[in-house]
Amino acid sequence: MIPEPALSAELNKLLGMDDFVRLAEAFGGTRLFVPAKEVDTKVERALGRDVARKLSRRYAGTYLRVPLAREERARQYRARGRSNAEIARALGITETGVDKIFRRMPETPRKGTDPRQGQLFPLD
Repeated sequence: MIPEPALSAELNKLLGMDDFVRLAEAFGGTRLFVPAKEVDTKVERALGRDVARKLSRRYAGTYLRVPLAREERARQYRARGRSNAEIARALGITETGVDKIFRRMPETPRKGTDPRQGQLFPLD
């Protein structure tokens, strides 16, 4: 099995951040069997054929321990303008846990900003 940080990075690169977050929302914390065919599978029904195809081409016939991807999800939720309380409920953690996630990040995303967008005028 691939360690979670490496798998998160690999899945993010393979699927893109939006689909990686959708994968974590749908299957995070579980072992997911990736069949060789991508049609009429749990992944296809939950995330669409494109995601199922990408996963199938890379991981066919294996089990993935789908990461919870809490940091990535928190970053996306913040970019969508969600409050810490809403983020906490979505991640299944406390608001204090959300605060800790953002404190550990090198750059804390501000509400309503795209996490992929760099800052033109950093606050430092």
